[in-house]
Amino acid sequence: MSDKPVLLVVEDDAALQRQLRWAYDGYEVVCAGTRAAAIDAVRAHEPAVVTLDLGLPPDPDGTSEGFATLAEMLALKPDTKVIVASGHGARDSARHAIAQGAWDFYAKPIDIDALGLIVSRAFHVHALEAENRRLAARGDAGFGGLIYASPEMTRTVRTIERVAPADVSVMLLGASGTGKELLARGLHDMSSRSGGAFVAINCAAIPETLLESELFGHEKGAFTGAVRTVEGKIEQASGGTLFLDEIGDVPLALQVKLLRFLQERVIERLGGRKPIAVDTRIVCATHQDIDAMVAAGSFRDDLYYRLAEIVVRIPALGERSGDAGLLARHFVTRHAATMKSAVTGLAPDALAAIDAWGWPGNVRELENRIKRAVIMADGKTVTAADLDLDDSLTDALPLNLRTVREIADRKAIRHALSRSDGNIAGASRLLGVSRPTLYDLLKTYDLHG
Repeated sequence: MSDKPVLLVVEDDAALQRQLRWAYDGYEVVCAGTRAAAIDAVRAHEPAVVTLDLGLPPDPDGTSEGFATLAEMLALKPDTKVIVASGHGARDSARHAIAQGAWDFYAKPIDIDALGLIVSRAFHVHALEAENRRLAARGDAGFGGLIYASPEMTRTVRTIERVAPADVSVMLLGASGTGKELLARGLHDMSSRSGGAFVAINCAAIPETLLESELFGHEKGAFTGAVRTVEGKIEQASGGTLFLDEIGDVPLALQVKLLRFLQERVIERLGGRKPIAVDTRIVCATHQDIDAMVAAGSFRDDLYYRLAEIVVRIPALGERSGDAGLLARHFVTRHAATMKSAVTGLAPDALAAIDAWGWPGNVRELENRIKRAVIMADGKTVTAADLDLDDSLTDALPLNLRTVREIADRKAIRHALSRSDGNIAGASRLLGVSRPTLYDLLKTYDLHG
C-alpha cells in the first residue's frame, strides 16, 4: 500500500480520470465512475478528500445522481471533504451542494492548478480537524484544552503564548462561555510557573461576606465558625497562578485590599496580624465592560492598571470562522460516548445550521444543544431538527429581501476570505466573482477591517 494520502475522484469521463490521475501524482488517486463504485471506494479507502462530478450516470446531463452520491458519502463519513465539480447550472449547483454539506465547489471546465490548490487545502483542513479530535479524545486538545482552527482564535492564542513567559498580570476580556479559564490555564502551563499551582476562583459565585476569606484566608477564631486556620486562594497559588474570574464583581472595599497585595506582594489573613509574603501571578477575566466600570467609579482605576498590564480580548464563537462545526463534532463524540448513544456524527443540514447560527451563548450554548441533540436523535446522525435550530434560524432572519441578501453576502465573503487566508484572488474564485466585484463588495459592506 502507498503511503500517499488517498484522493477519490468520482468522474465518469475516462479521459478526465486519466488526466486527474496524472496531475495528482502526489496522492494515491482512486477513481470511480458511478455512485455504487464511489460508495464502495469510500467504504474501502475512507478517503479524506473526494472530487465529485455531479453529472453521473444514469443522469449524466443532470445532477440528481451526483447529489444522491454526495448525501450517501457524507452519511458514511461526515468529516470527508467533498469538492463538487459540475458544468450543469454551476452557480445554483454550487449553492445547493454547499448547503448539502459539500466542502467546496469548482465549475467545469476544470483548471487543474486551481483545483489542485483546493484539494491541497482540503487535505490540510482535514488533517487539522483529525488532530484536534485526536487531542480532544486524549484530553489535551490544543492550547490549554481549547479546540480551534480559526484565524481569529489562533491570533488570540498566539498573543497569550507571547505573554505567558513574561511575569505580568493579564486581563482576559470576553463574553461568558468563550473559554477564558481554559486560556488562563494554558497561559499558566506555558509560563515559568507551570510547576506551581493553578488556582481558579469565580468572584461572582461567592457571597460578598465570604469572598475576602476565600481570597486571603483566615486565622482560627477570626469569626464564628473559624475553628482552624485556612490558607486563602492567593496563598495557595504562591509560586503559581491565581485566576480571578469575573473580577468586575469584586466589591470596592475588597478591591482596596487586593490592590495592596498587588503593590506589596504580602497578605494578612482575616484575624491575623502577621504579613505573609506571597509570590503569585494574577490572571483575571470578566465579561463586563471594565472600562465603563472604571469610568463610572464602580471599579478602581489604580487596581485596573495593576491587573491589566496586558489585556487580551477573546472572540465570541460567532466570530470564529469554522470553529463551531469543529467543536460540534468534538461534543458529539464526547457525549455519545458518555451516554452510550449510537450517534456517530452530524448530518449536512446540522452542520449548515451550526455554521449559520450566531451562538450568543458561545461554546457553552453549543455544547448544551449538542448534548440535547445526541439524546433526541433518532438515527446515527444529529440533524438540524435535533438541534432545534431550524425554526430559530428562520425566525431570526429579517423578512426584507435586501437585508437577507446583505447578511448572506457578508457571511459568504467572510467565509471565502477565511478559506483563502485573506487572498483576494482566491476568495473571488471561490465566490465566482471578479476581483473588482469583490473589492466593490468589500467597500460596500465595509469589510476591510
